[in-house]
Amino acid sequence: MKNKPFVFFTTLLVILCISCKTKINTNASLSFEKLLINSKVNPTAIESEQPLFSWIVEVEGFNKSQSAYHILVASSKEKLSEGDADLWNSKEVKSNKSTFVKYQGTGLKPMQKYFWKVKIWDESHKESKWSEPQSFQMGLMDEANWGNSKWITLNKDTRTSPYRFRDYKTGNMKKAKPVDGFAASYFRNELNLSKDVETAQVYICGLGYYELYLNGQKVDDHVLDPAPSNYDKQAYYVNYDITEQLNSGENAFGIILGNGFYGQNISWSRDPESNKKGVSYGPPTVRCLVKLNYKDGTSADFYTDENWKEATGPIVFNNIYGGDTYDARYELGNWNTVGYDDAKWGNAKIASPKLNKISAQQIPPIKKLKEFAPQKVFKAPDGNWIVDFGQNIAGWVKLNVEEKDGQLIEITTTEALLTNGKDIFPGSTGGGANGMAQIYKYICKGDGLESWEPKFSYHGFRYAKIKGVSKKPDANMIKAVLVATDIQETGSFTSSDALLNKMHSISKWTIVDNIHGIPEDCPHREKCGWLGDAHAFCEYALYNYDMYDFYKKYMEDIRTQMRPTKGHNNPEIKFQVPTMIAPGKRTSTYAKIDWGVATMYLPWYNYKFYGDDAIVKEYYKDMKNLTDFYLNYKDEKGIMQDGMGDWCPPKWDRRKNPSAMECDPIISANAYFYDVLGIMKTFAEINNDKAYAAKMKQEQEELKDAFNKAFLVSIPNTEHKWYQSQTATVMALQFGMVPEQEIAIVVNGLEYDIVEVKGGHHSTGIHGNRYIYTVLTKYGKADLAHQILTTPDFPSQTYVMNSGFTTWPERQFVWEEMEGPTNSLNHPMHSGFSAYFYESLGGIKPSKDQPGYKEFTVNPEFPAAIKSTEVKIPTPYGDITNKWSASGNALTMALKVPFNTKVKVLVTSSELESIKINNKRLNDFQKDHKIEVKEGAVVMGSGNYTIEYTQFKIQ
Repeated sequence: MKNKPFVFFTTLLVILCISCKTKINTNASLSFEKLLINSKVNPTAIESEQPLFSWIVEVEGFNKSQSAYHILVASSKEKLSEGDADLWNSKEVKSNKSTFVKYQGTGLKPMQKYFWKVKIWDESHKESKWSEPQSFQMGLMDEANWGNSKWITLNKDTRTSPYRFRDYKTGNMKKAKPVDGFAASYFRNELNLSKDVETAQVYICGLGYYELYLNGQKVDDHVLDPAPSNYDKQAYYVNYDITEQLNSGENAFGIILGNGFYGQNISWSRDPESNKKGVSYGPPTVRCLVKLNYKDGTSADFYTDENWKEATGPIVFNNIYGGDTYDARYELGNWNTVGYDDAKWGNAKIASPKLNKISAQQIPPIKKLKEFAPQKVFKAPDGNWIVDFGQNIAGWVKLNVEEKDGQLIEITTTEALLTNGKDIFPGSTGGGANGMAQIYKYICKGDGLESWEPKFSYHGFRYAKIKGVSKKPDANMIKAVLVATDIQETGSFTSSDALLNKMHSISKWTIVDNIHGIPEDCPHREKCGWLGDAHAFCEYALYNYDMYDFYKKYMEDIRTQMRPTKGHNNPEIKFQVPTMIAPGKRTSTYAKIDWGVATMYLPWYNYKFYGDDAIVKEYYKDMKNLTDFYLNYKDEKGIMQDGMGDWCPPKWDRRKNPSAMECDPIISANAYFYDVLGIMKTFAEINNDKAYAAKMKQEQEELKDAFNKAFLVSIPNTEHKWYQSQTATVMALQFGMVPEQEIAIVVNGLEYDIVEVKGGHHSTGIHGNRYIYTVLTKYGKADLAHQILTTPDFPSQTYVMNSGFTTWPERQFVWEEMEGPTNSLNHPMHSGFSAYFYESLGGIKPSKDQPGYKEFTVNPEFPAAIKSTEVKIPTPYGDITNKWSASGNALTMALKVPFNTKVKVLVTSSELESIKINNKRLNDFQKDHKIEVKEGAVVMGSGNYTIEYTQFKIQ
């Protein structure tokens, strides 16, 4: 008893010491800015058995990095402690890895919600506080977890509206045929809740586009759900939390189901009157499961089955290419509310669609992103109104009209006017290709103001011609609605050059308009995922948008599109080879090299920009197989005899002017393949496939020799050399194929052709145009790159802008010489060149050896005409920003380097002598901060830096 006070004070002293020690070691300056699972914040419907944890940290100071982490995962917030975490306690893991850390805990169960948090230690082993608790929820994960839910489809097509038909006519048809396609279906059922609900989750998969309603209100703000796919092999379900939308007692569920790409039995069909031919997978069908968890601990399922009622309604025609027809006289009233009399409705038909797999959709949904009011309204020669919305978009029109009963209103959407500006020109939006013009039709019921917008189609357009309204359209009557996958814009670029800023804007518009679950070629006549187009703009998209999940999804589309194909030199060998288009049944031929390399490029770019090697490992076997397939095209000289070509160079028309493609398709294809062999070597090393890595190294060396022997030639009457076209020369320089001793004369050869032969213009299509400005800038010709970009004369990007286009056209023509612009005016393959704004003008590139911007280079290279540039690039570690301005030979650069990363600022010897960092000479700054100078670079860790050069070499 005598020792109690001593024990008490000793214990108190120990506690105080521990408390003090903890306080000293806790790094209060470290704060978690964002915590992610599979690159998402608090996601639902995760289906990977080992989710990937990432965290972005904000910290003050310089050269800050992570030395260890500790992750806890638990089944409840209450258990989220070091002693109670029942799923995973990683304990302290000594690692600088703060992105895509793989879950290593107990098996995760379908549809369960889990909680997690993390703490880290910095480079001095100072400990952070725990992050705020985060959550993630698992998806269905397995077909068995769909329970008793069934696929349902329309039992009987009861449409009687005379407007259910549309004309179908392709270029090879003598006259149009009336077609009606599969009917839009309306389904309903009611649920009576007798208990209090804790949680309610919906899992719904539409084969065809669907909209889900609960108690008269649409569930969530998605449109055109789900993303398209090769439906017979892979479809996607969407998950919604409807806990707050459910009422106690009676509830009414409703589903409207349209054709989408699944029920496409009209466009691209040889026989549009048959439901069995063409590119259709069959009549649209839907499956829905509602998981109910009650507060008393019990649970129940509510699901689609033969007890659901079905009918047709006011959407009397819907086609993804042709548009929607809505006959308001056939509206169903409050069909999706409780107590609706559905006695005249039939019972849904049970369907058995051919389908291998249903997965949770991980990419962002399609949404209505922006509305546009009319910028100009004028009368066409036929007396109908034309509305100019000012911007070429993908989406639909939104109407508010007041007309008589039965009045037909037709809206024809186009991208262009006739050259004389007096009427619409529909030539660029198809019809002749897919058989259907872009037309929306609305038939009034005549009971006052009526509002309508489509549900199951989208168009590419800037102009709308309106027939059937009794007064001049204005913003109260009609608006255009941008509809696209809601990819988040996370990067930015601006410069002192207004022309380049406008090009950047146009390039972004052309991409956003063409993202509808897949990377499209255009949003009107085709809506197809051409592989060559996809890889042409991929890097620029990654600089601007969060595309982490998007390209992983599209790789699944490519893989499920693959077909067994015989080898070229060895026909007895069969390979799995993608087609030119993915996904869908309009597949074209096997993918030629320069299109098929998307199968390697998309994983490569995703890996390079995000640093997650999961995509590389997932598709390695497929990529290896395809590489071997293309090697099967090698001739006796070592050249692959396969290629599609440098698509859409100036004045090129494959029928009328094929010779305008100056680059031989074999040359450009082999240049791409050389680059891909190097990528495959890296992928083989990642997958510990040493033998294949060695093979790729040898193949690449042999191809380089063969390529130079076959294609490098002297330019007559000069001392220059090139690869027989601008595109081939640019690609050889970009991919490092030019022998070291020949680089100078090859660069001069490229300049000679641009300046002396082409009069200061490019002659490149999508392959060459992606790299020409970057390559010229890299090899000391930045002013020339700027010149060919900004010359107002045809051909140039500035010429296109001066012609009034707000997106990049597919073709490069002299527009004022034509009646109206043919071919698509909205093709994102032409946005790829704008990566130049980030990689050259902004000067930021990810490292091959430390991908995902774990390490990156900064080296702005720019023409004298540009005085300043500011770029922001999102990375898994946080944003990189670089803002520079130049005056004379002086350059000032404000650079932000994220926590746990390093930057290599590339410098010449003269720049190194004059450099100042945060107002200090380099040597003085080095005394206080850990930085290295090696191999022509100043290497620094995280921090905000002001870097000044007084001897900067401006090109």
